[in-house]
Amino acid sequence: MANKRNLKKSVNYISEVTISMCLMDASQAPIEKREEYGKLFMKINELQTDTLRRICHPEPGNIKLSYKKLKEDFNKGIDEVFDKFNELSK
Repeated sequence: MANKRNLKKSVNYISEVTISMCLMDASQAPIEKREEYGKLFMKINELQTDTLRRICHPEPGNIKLSYKKLKEDFNKGIDEVFDKFNELSK
């Protein structure tokens, strides 16, 4: 298992890259779609905040299982964001 610092760095890096892609695409998008990009930006921000909170304060009990679930939830959330991102960029 990676230590908390490396896990936080990974979450921050993935979130920052995703936000950058969202902002770059939103700047070239039609005005009608910009509100959707704003919602997508907020979803990324909430996902990052929630994941970092869960890293700092894991669920009591089986720690390895807690971090495994955290990684699965984060990856699922990022996949949903990219699906929405691809849908908007068409």
